[in-house]
Amino acid sequence: MASNDLDEHIIHSLKSQGAQIAVWGVGTKLATAFDQPALGGVYKLAALQREDGSWEPKVKLSEQAIKTSIPGMLQVRRYETEQGLIGDMIYDETRGIDPRAIIVDSKDTTRRKPLAKSTQSTDLLIPAMRNGAKVGESEAIEDIRARAIEQLRMIHPAIRRFMNPHEYPVGLDIGLHEVRDRMIHEIRGTQWEE
Repeated sequence: MASNDLDEHIIHSLKSQGAQIAVWGVGTKLATAFDQPALGGVYKLAALQREDGSWEPKVKLSEQAIKTSIPGMLQVRRYETEQGLIGDMIYDETRGIDPRAIIVDSKDTTRRKPLAKSTQSTDLLIPAMRNGAKVGESEAIEDIRARAIEQLRMIHPAIRRFMNPHEYPVGLDIGLHEVRDRMIHEIRGTQWEE
């Protein structure tokens, strides 16, 4: 049994050294945000529902590009091959996925990743409540845990490693990226180029 300010880095180091530990006593660094003592939360409006029931996408600008919101009724689609998970695409459900099937990195829009249309995929956001009523099925904690372990197993080891991990590809659907870019230019009164 081991304890005393354990975190994922210390545990990884001890395991890689062959430590024969069966029980890990993780407390302080699990129960508190040790390296970032405050958790900031921000709500950003992404769309407004019109009286006719349709949705109007909205964007909030920021001086920091990464903080500019993503407009629309958003969904995340995860793509996988036999080799494992290959990327996640954020798209607007009302527009659907652009036929070009490309994700654009929102931190660096020059980074793009094509995804074959035939690639197996799953939408990740499943509603639990609608109009104040429960619409989702309850899941046993064991099933949630098993799914999380399986999804982590499917991520490439270079992404899972602690030291200098590669970044898992997550990006905007190219059509959504272009809509967002156009909206930003319209708000700023600058010219948008396709």
